[in-house]
Amino acid sequence: MSAPFEKLPTWVEVGVIPLVNVVVAFLVAGLVVLFIGENPLEAVKILIWGALGFGEGVGFTLFYTTNFIFTGLAVAVAFHAGLFNIGGEGQAYLGGLGVAVAALALDRYVPWWVTLPVATAAAALFGAAWALIPAYLQAKRGSHIVITTIMFNFIASSLMVWLLVDHLSPVGSMQPETRTFEAGGTLPELGGLFHLFGADMGAAPANISIFVALAACVFVYYFIWRTKIGYEIRATGLNPTAAVYAGISTVKITIVTMLVSGGLAGLMALNPVMGDQQRLQIDFVQGAGFVGIAVALMGRAHPVGVVLAAFLFGMLYQGGAELAFDMPTISRDMIVVIQALVILFAGALEHMFRPGIGRAFALMSTSQRERVVAEEERP
Repeated sequence: MSAPFEKLPTWVEVGVIPLVNVVVAFLVAGLVVLFIGENPLEAVKILIWGALGFGEGVGFTLFYTTNFIFTGLAVAVAFHAGLFNIGGEGQAYLGGLGVAVAALALDRYVPWWVTLPVATAAAALFGAAWALIPAYLQAKRGSHIVITTIMFNFIASSLMVWLLVDHLSPVGSMQPETRTFEAGGTLPELGGLFHLFGADMGAAPANISIFVALAACVFVYYFIWRTKIGYEIRATGLNPTAAVYAGISTVKITIVTMLVSGGLAGLMALNPVMGDQQRLQIDFVQGAGFVGIAVALMGRAHPVGVVLAAFLFGMLYQGGAELAFDMPTISRDMIVVIQALVILFAGALEHMFRPGIGRAFALMSTSQRERVVAEEERP
């Protein structure tokens, strides 16, 4: 994750550079909208209104944001060790299995606030376990983590189909899903919080798992930047050869990092399984594992950046649905194009504007120092 550029302040790395990339991405997307005969400014207005203009839209935006925070943190932790965990989709799938097992076992006997910590631990454990095999193969056998994790996505998908069809669905049901959880296995929605601000959340499924996601952000920050193992993870990601020379075990770092990454991806299942669907269904992840890659890239693998990037993609998902409805000429595929442009400029072209921003910041710093020196020399 090291880059051959001069060191910039964190607020520039995490804030200014991603913001410039997003603005350019939207400018290019505006040209695409203009090309098909629509007003780009009107399209942006509808998109923002659809995501933030009314209570139900905000609720859906927060729902999507919660998913993307978990998967973005999962990818970000792996990035710091120089690993590319592309298996968040499968790890979230297995995390859903852990959530379902906990909810089905406890929902008829205990309240939700007892089930939640058990389901949280089960989701993290199942997600981490699914990441363990690719981690071992990378650490011990040299199998590339990208290849193994993406293969495990397909294995997880097939495994879940088998379990839901043959073992977890209720007797006599033709639907590949578990029974609906009782009250003890469901998460409270944020409707009461919305009412405090005079808003109506409507049918939006936003729930308290967003607070678990924010707690995960605090955990990741402390883990990566305030612990010995976090320092070793960052050292390994910056220079594996130097890390080995310093006595750091890359085998241990690879396995520990992937366990934490898989656990975070598994936690994503809390939101759709316990909070929204209130049962385990096929394809509940809906691509959130792959969106987490873009979120981590845009957020510079920092928890604060991940939250902001996840919120942006949550807005794109919800606002994009409203845009496709209000502007029929802008299809759902066009929304995917806009998202792809954001990913392009935040990921593949993330360093396009960095040299220019670095030079501008250096000139500003130099000018400020010269003014300070001139004031100190003034009698």
